[in-house]
Amino acid sequence: MSSGKQLSALLLLSTALTFPAAALAQSTGAEGPPPTEEEVPDEALAQGVDAANEGVPGEIADQQAAPDISIPGGTIVVTGRRNRDITRASPQVVTVLDTATIARTGEGDIAGALGRTTGLSQQGNGLVYVRGLGDRYSLALLNGLPLPSPQPLSRVVPLDIFPTSVVASSLVQKTYSANFQGEFGGGVINLTTRAIPTESFLTVSGSLSGDTETTFSPGYTYYGGDYDWTGFDQGRRSVENYGALQGFLDSGARINDEGVDTRAILRDINDPNLYLVQKVGDLPANFSAGLTAGTAFDVFSDGRFGIIATASLSNKWRNRFITRQTAVNEELELDTDFRELATDNRMLFNGMLGFGLEVGEHKFRFTNLFIRDTLKRTSLEQGTDFQDGDDELIQNTAWFERQLLNSQFVGELEFGKLSIDLRGGYAQTQREAPFEWKFEYVRTNNANDPFGDTYLNTLDPQRGGAIVSFSDLTEDLWYGGIDVGYEVTDWLNATVGYAYTDTERFSTRREFDIRASSAFPDAFGALRPDNLLGDALIDFGFDREAQLAGGLSPYELNIFETTQSDPAFEAALRIHAGYGKINIRPLDRLSLDIGVRYEDAVQSVDPVEVFAEPLNSGSGTLLKNDYWLPGATLTWELTDNLQFRASASKTIARPQFRELVYQTYFDPESNRQFNGNPRLVDSRLKNYEARLEYYTGGGGRASVAGFYKEIENPIEIFTSFSDNDIISGFANAPKAELYGGEAELQYNFDLSDMGDWLASQQLVAVANYTYTQSNIEVGSDDIAQVFPFADQPASNFFDDGVPLTGQSDHLVNLQLGLDDLDRLSQFTFLLKYASERVSSRGAGPLPDIIEEPGLSLDFVVRQGVELGGNEIELKFEARNLTGQDHEEFQTNGERRIEINSYDVGQSFSIGASLKF
Repeated sequence: MSSGKQLSALLLLSTALTFPAAALAQSTGAEGPPPTEEEVPDEALAQGVDAANEGVPGEIADQQAAPDISIPGGTIVVTGRRNRDITRASPQVVTVLDTATIARTGEGDIAGALGRTTGLSQQGNGLVYVRGLGDRYSLALLNGLPLPSPQPLSRVVPLDIFPTSVVASSLVQKTYSANFQGEFGGGVINLTTRAIPTESFLTVSGSLSGDTETTFSPGYTYYGGDYDWTGFDQGRRSVENYGALQGFLDSGARINDEGVDTRAILRDINDPNLYLVQKVGDLPANFSAGLTAGTAFDVFSDGRFGIIATASLSNKWRNRFITRQTAVNEELELDTDFRELATDNRMLFNGMLGFGLEVGEHKFRFTNLFIRDTLKRTSLEQGTDFQDGDDELIQNTAWFERQLLNSQFVGELEFGKLSIDLRGGYAQTQREAPFEWKFEYVRTNNANDPFGDTYLNTLDPQRGGAIVSFSDLTEDLWYGGIDVGYEVTDWLNATVGYAYTDTERFSTRREFDIRASSAFPDAFGALRPDNLLGDALIDFGFDREAQLAGGLSPYELNIFETTQSDPAFEAALRIHAGYGKINIRPLDRLSLDIGVRYEDAVQSVDPVEVFAEPLNSGSGTLLKNDYWLPGATLTWELTDNLQFRASASKTIARPQFRELVYQTYFDPESNRQFNGNPRLVDSRLKNYEARLEYYTGGGGRASVAGFYKEIENPIEIFTSFSDNDIISGFANAPKAELYGGEAELQYNFDLSDMGDWLASQQLVAVANYTYTQSNIEVGSDDIAQVFPFADQPASNFFDDGVPLTGQSDHLVNLQLGLDDLDRLSQFTFLLKYASERVSSRGAGPLPDIIEEPGLSLDFVVRQGVELGGNEIELKFEARNLTGQDHEEFQTNGERRIEINSYDVGQSFSIGASLKF
C-alpha cells in the first residue's frame, strides 16, 4: 500500500473511532470500521462533507461521506462535481453541522451548537434566532417534519431540550425553497436523528458541573415531593387528587356562586409542601447521565435493519440575583426597586427509540422521541414601592412541566431517476403549571401604624395577598406529505409535493385570589404562609362563634377568580400546501433552483365556556388566508473555487397561538408576564440575498453575503405596567425592513512541519461575523389594533425608525482549536459576541427595554483514551470565562434602570463517556 493510502486508511479509521457519525453516508451512529475507498459510492464522493472535515486534508476529505440529512424533497445535493462539499453543492445557502462539528463545541444541547453558526444567536430560553429575527421567523423541523412547541410563547420548540446525542446532523438553510413550509422568514433548522449503526455498540456517559453563582452557594427551594429531582411529580400536584377543587372545576359553577364550598376548596389547596420556601445552605452540583445503544443486522438480500435507543437525565441548579426596577416617567425616576433571588432546578429527561431500514436504494426511518423538561422555581424578592413608600416581600413557588412526544415515519424511495418521499406522523406537546403560588407581605413604614415596621399579609390587596393559579396546555399535531422527484435529463430535475398539517391546542388558566374581609386581625398577617393558610386558621375563618368567643370582630375568607372572563381557549391551524420546484443547469457552471408553493390555511382561536352561565370577552380570532410563495436561487461557478449565489423569495409569518390568546402567562425566563392580542394578522416578507463563496479544499472556505428583507405587518412586543407588574403584549407594526451582511472564514493549518508532538496536530480556525440593521416604518395614518382597546395610531406603540425586537447589530463567533489527527484530542476556544438588542418596546413615553448579551469566552477539551480495550472520551468545559452578566435595562442616555439584570458567573463541567 502506498504511503498516501496508508495515511488515508489511518485517518479514516481515526475518524470512525472519534466521530463515528461522520464516517458513513448512511450511518449516523456508525460505530465500526469505515468504508474503503472502493466502497464509498460516487455520489457520496461528490457530496463530500462540510464541517465534519475541518482539519482533514483535502484529498482524504474527498473520500469521506456526507452526514445524514433528511428533508422534504430528498437530498439537498442535486448535481455537482467530485470533491465538493454539501455547503457548496447545495442549490440553496446552507450550513451543515454534523456530529463532529457539534462535538467540537462541547455543547450538551443542539441550541448551543447552533449558536456558533454564522448569523444565528441563541436566546436564554433555548430559542435560536436567525439574522436577528425572532423565533416566529424561524422554522424548526425534525427529519423534515414539523415540531410543535411545549413552550406557550414559542412557535418553534426550544432547541435546548434536544441533547446532541440524538442528533446526527443539523442543517441551517437561510434561503427559501418551495419544498419547505411558507413560514420561512429568517431560515429553517432541520435536525436529523441518528439512524442505522454499522455494528452493535453501547455508550455510557455522565458529567458533573456547576457555576460560581450557584454551586455550593445558598439558594431557595420548597419540598414538593420525593421524586422532584427526576422531573416527575409523585401525584401531589395532580389536581384530580383534590376532590373539592376538581369537583368545583368540573361543576361549571363560579367560585362565588351559592353552594360552592369555599372552605373545602381552601383546605384542598392548602399543602405547605408546595409553597413553604426553605433556604438551602449549599446547592448541589449539577449532574447528567446518559445511555445510548444500537445494533444492526442484514435483512433480505441487500438490506440492513438498525435500532438505536438513547436515554438521558440531567438535573441542574441556577441562582439568579435579579435587579428589577420600573420607572414612573421618561426621566426614569424610580417607581419600584426590587431585588430577587430566584433558584431554578431544571430536570430534563430525553428518550429516543429509532428504527432504520435500508433496502437497496430505499431508506425507511421510524423515530419515536420523548422529552420532558421540568422547571422547579422558587424565589424571594424584596423591594420598595416609591408611590406609597411601602416595602414589599414577595415569594413565588412554581412547577412547570413541558413534555414532547413525537412519533414519525419517513420513507425515501429511489427508482432510478424517480424518487418518492413519504413523511407522516403525530406529535403532542403538553405544558402543566399546577399550584403556582404567590404570597406578598407589606411593611408600610408608617409611624402611625402599630405594625408599620412589620411585614404583614392581611389577605388584602392593599397589604399583601395570596394567589394560586393552575395552567394546562395540550397541543396535538398530525402531519403528512409526499414528494416526488424526477431527473428529466442530466441538466433538469423536477420535484412536486403536497403537505398537510392539522394542529389543535387547548389551554386553560385558572387563577384564584384568596382574600379576607376587613375585620381580619392584623396580627394574623404576621404568620408565615403555611400558618396563614393552615387548616386551623381556615376552619377558624369559617367559625363565626369561635371568632366572637375569642373577642374578635367576625371576618370571612373568600376566593375570587381573576381569570373568570377567559379561563380557557381552543385553537386550531390547518394547512394544505402544494409545491412544484425545478433545478435547471443549462450550462456546466450555472444552475437555477426555482419553485412556487401554494398554502391555504385556516387559523382560529376561540374562548371556551367553562361556566354554566356564559361569560367571556369575545376575544376570538379567525384568519383565513391563501398564498402563492415563489422562491428562486441562482448559482454561478465563476471558477473552480469561487461561486456566486443570488436568491429572491416571498414568505410569511403567522401569529403564534399564544400571541393571539387573551390570557395572562408568566414566563420564568424573562421574569415577566405576557398577554395575547386576538387582532393580530399574518406578516408577509420579501427576501433577497447575494453572496460569494470561495472554497480552498480540505474543509476550508470563505464567504461574504448581503441580504435584505421587507416585512409587512411584523409582530412586535410592547410593554406596559399594571400594578407595578411588567406586562408585555403583541401588536402588528405597519412595516419594517432588515438588511445586512455576513462574512465567514474557515481554515485548517497543518502543523506537521513543526515536528515532535505537533507532527499530527492541526490548528482549526473558524470565524464568522454578521452585521444587521432594521427599522420599523410608522406613518401618521397607520393604525394598530390591540384588544380590548379601540383602534389607535400605531405611533402609540411604535416609534418610526426603531429596530425590530431581538435584532443585534453585530454577531461574532470565533473558534480556535488544536486537533490531533491520529487520535481524539481537541483543545478549543470559543468566543461569542452579540451587541445590544431591543427585547421589548417601552410603555408609553418610556424608552425601549434593551438586552446586552455581550462577550463570552468558552474553553473545551476533549480527550480520548483506551481502557481495557474500550474507548473513553473525557471532556472538560469552562464557560463564560469573561464573566458576562445578563443585562436587561432601560436608558434615556442620562439615567439607566435595570429591568431584569443578574450575574451569570463562570461555569465548569467535567464528563466522560465509555463506549463498549
